[in-house]
Amino acid sequence: MSRRVIFAGTPEFAAHALSALLAAGFEVPLVLTQPDRPAGRGMRASASAVKQVAQTHGIEVLQPVSLKQDAAAVSRLAVIPHEVMVVAAYGLILPPAVLAIPPRGCLNIHASLLPRWRGAAPIRRAIEAGDAATGVCIMQMDAGLDTGAVLLREETPIGAADNAGTLHDRLASIGARLIVEALTRLDALRPQAQPVDGVTYAAKISKSESALDFTQSAVVLARKLRAFDPHPGCSTTINGVAIKLWAEAGSEAGVKELVQQALPPTGSRAASPGSLVAAGSGGVVIACADGLLRVTHLQKPGGKRLPARQFLQGFPLTPGMVCGG
Repeated sequence: MSRRVIFAGTPEFAAHALSALLAAGFEVPLVLTQPDRPAGRGMRASASAVKQVAQTHGIEVLQPVSLKQDAAAVSRLAVIPHEVMVVAAYGLILPPAVLAIPPRGCLNIHASLLPRWRGAAPIRRAIEAGDAATGVCIMQMDAGLDTGAVLLREETPIGAADNAGTLHDRLASIGARLIVEALTRLDALRPQAQPVDGVTYAAKISKSESALDFTQSAVVLARKLRAFDPHPGCSTTINGVAIKLWAEAGSEAGVKELVQQALPPTGSRAASPGSLVAAGSGGVVIACADGLLRVTHLQKPGGKRLPARQFLQGFPLTPGMVCGG
């Protein structure tokens, strides 16, 4: 059993794991996390979720901008006695010199069923792709991008009502539990090399991806709405105003069923992609290349995310308006 652990991570996903390790009695003499970043309306420097946990427990924190260029941080890692390093959504590349420091190596908590969705955004990409399931892997780190051998894995279904927020929270809980198990059973676990087949990469989400393309099908866009909820959200423009859109229908099937209520009368001309078909208290229905998409919550610049009924009171929308125009 490895009891003395250095931890590297940044967001809430990683903070769950750090808290679990501490609750299980592991000694964490040092935490690595990203530098404080501006956040909120005032854009004040804000500590990461992991740093906040570390400070609560009086743990030393290092915040290098780059481990490749910060010799002092690497030297500090080398002199602090520990057995293993645990990494979870840290956000910085660990160079070979760092990977070689822990006597029992570096273990990564990765939110996918490797080798599917290696990379930066596995939770969102799994939902966006329409995967039926995902999971968490505890992986031995090597010099590649999420290519190391897997020690433990656990699968969970992606439910019809899951968005990136709900799936994140469930995977964070699984990851926290699995890393405690992995360290407790480390001597008994046998690493399994990842299969050569089935490799996919979860590229980092870019701002440009937020804009919805209504020449795609409603099913594809419904997945994207869930994948980008709560952050960064999907968007379009209406009468030159940027509007963020969310759908809380519960499932792709649910979206299809709900929008049938807004279908044009039999024999009428089909709406072109991007056209508003209906707007009311139940949501805003938008024509797509294949099917209709119903969004239930909207947000204008500087405003709050609002249910359709409240949004339409201050920003009227009528059938025939065009999204993206």
